Amino acid sequence: MILTVTLNAAVDKRYVIKNVQVGQVNRVSECVYSPGGKGLNVSKVLSVAGEPVTATGFIGGHAGDYIAEQLKPFGVEADFYRLEAESRSCLNIWDEENRVQTEILEPGFTVSPDEFEGFKVKFKKLVKKADVVAMSGSVPKGLDTSVYEELVAIAKDEQKKVILDTSGDYLVQGIQAKPTLIKPNIDEIRMLTGKQCDKREDVLAAAEQIHDSGVAVVVISLGADGSLVVCDEGVYQAMVPKIDAVNTVGCGDSMIGGFAMGLARDLSIEETLRMASAISAASALREETGIFAVEDMEHLLPQIQIIKLK
Repeated sequence: MILTVTLNAAVDKRYVIKNVQVGQVNRVSECVYSPGGKGLNVSKVLSVAGEPVTATGFIGGHAGDYIAEQLKPFGVEADFYRLEAESRSCLNIWDEENRVQTEILEPGFTVSPDEFEGFKVKFKKLVKKADVVAMSGSVPKGLDTSVYEELVAIAKDEQKKVILDTSGDYLVQGIQAKPTLIKPNIDEIRMLTGKQCDKREDVLAAAEQIHDSGVAVVVISLGADGSLVVCDEGVYQAMVPKIDAVNTVGCGDSMIGGFAMGLARDLSIEETLRMASAISAASALREETGIFAVEDMEHLLPQIQIIKLK
């Protein structure tokens, strides 16, 4: 089983508008609601791929009930720590005419120290049943920057493989507990190493520095140019084909789902990188965030080029 952690879950609302007019009344031609938050996007991807997955984190109020209920059709087991406060909503506005996405993200509720201690009790029990733990996304108000460091340490103490996908000080402190895999972008690599990283070789050197510090797999997202991986087996680049993307929100989460599957199945790094890249690209072909079609993934899989750089 793969355990996903979404500390700041949300109801995702995707609004489709023909041509967004700032300061004017805009009428929505289509809207889609779904359980959201980076970890829940990972959960949905894993479920579509046929992996047993349990989702945990914080939810609250009627919106929290909706989040848990809407995970059932995906076959995701919801085992959250419940609060009385209402879970947040996040808006994704798609401008059809200009093909531009705008996101509006609510901050969400505040979690008290006692509530976090209660969550850790639940988390420790769930970790024992998991093969891989994937922690993703932002953190609710009330929790300090040590939150992911604590949770990664708990999972590592149980000898579990841990993926950490977050940003800012939460990432800086979280990697002190040596997660198995992280997926920073270029700006985050700069923040973690203090290197400018204007050239490809500088980016790789920075990733190797993080790997040498104890993070087994460092994945660097390059957007449409694919991704780089630094690990014990060497340095690899994944090249993805050009696609007509419909919704790029959540593609990084889809990639995390692919890496979680690879770790759970003990696949080689090349197999894992190819599958994660194909799932990520396939998810960009679908309007709903955190969803892909297996046939799209299977079509893209042989088109993914994996190059060993070192």
